[in-house]
Amino acid sequence: MASIAATEPAIALGPRRRSRARAFVRICRGKPIGVAAGAICVLLVLIALGANELAPHAPEATRFPRMHAPSRAYPLGTDNLFRDIYSRILIGSRISLGIGFGAVAMGTCMGTLLGLIAGYYRGWADMIVSRALEVVLGFPPLVLALFILSIFKTDRGFSLPSFIWMSFAIGLIITPTTARIVRGSVLSIRALQYIEAAESMGAAPSRIIARHVLPNVMAPIIVIASIQIGNAILAEAALSFIGVGISDDSHPSWGKMLQDTRAQWQAAWWLSVMPGAAISIAVLSFNLFGDALRDILDPRLRSS
Repeated sequence: MASIAATEPAIALGPRRRSRARAFVRICRGKPIGVAAGAICVLLVLIALGANELAPHAPEATRFPRMHAPSRAYPLGTDNLFRDIYSRILIGSRISLGIGFGAVAMGTCMGTLLGLIAGYYRGWADMIVSRALEVVLGFPPLVLALFILSIFKTDRGFSLPSFIWMSFAIGLIITPTTARIVRGSVLSIRALQYIEAAESMGAAPSRIIARHVLPNVMAPIIVIASIQIGNAILAEAALSFIGVGISDDSHPSWGKMLQDTRAQWQAAWWLSVMPGAAISIAVLSFNLFGDALRDILDPRLRSS
């Protein structure tokens, strides 16, 4: 009897594993570009996590030939300050991707909270949240981020406060998009019968939101968060390019690399192409992966 009981879980898990494998194969066949983009996203994250071990040289080392073209010794060339571009791009992925993920985490949390409040409580809460989001949308995104950084960011070097304020400034400009999407989803769920049944049974609004509303809006939240990562990386690169990003030679970002070499672009093409290609690959990969997630998680698009 004990041996039969021990084999039952393995027998029960077999069909489930096979169905998951078939679903994964079906997704790979239906969304090959999205799967490839997701693999690149995972690769970029792994590179950022192991940048110190992968980089052959220190990012601030200046013992190399000046503006050397890409070669076997220097795969991506060297810059105008005698530094290896390949090592700086690997190390720079930590700042660019780290701030991108941090900004999306903050913006998604703030937007989800505001969207849940506005969509569920409606009335005055909806009006106040909607007007506040319209005020944020009234400012150009980079101008608003510059305003926040000029007030709260005191140290431009690599430090935890600089990282937090940079992530917060970018997260604030992506909050309205998340809040509006969550609000629309909550409004449609709010009118369903099981929500009315939970309210008639005397369940607290916080319990209804946590147990019934939030799990049903997780799909659009995941999709918009994956798409916003690319926008956050692009915003960080723009802020670093105009000189308000994290400026530390030992912790470069891709946007800061473009700023450092902007006067020598015509003399050496690789100074702008290499960090620009890194930004483009990261932004394009996360956008394509987000589009594929949207098609997979949305039942209407999945059926088509």
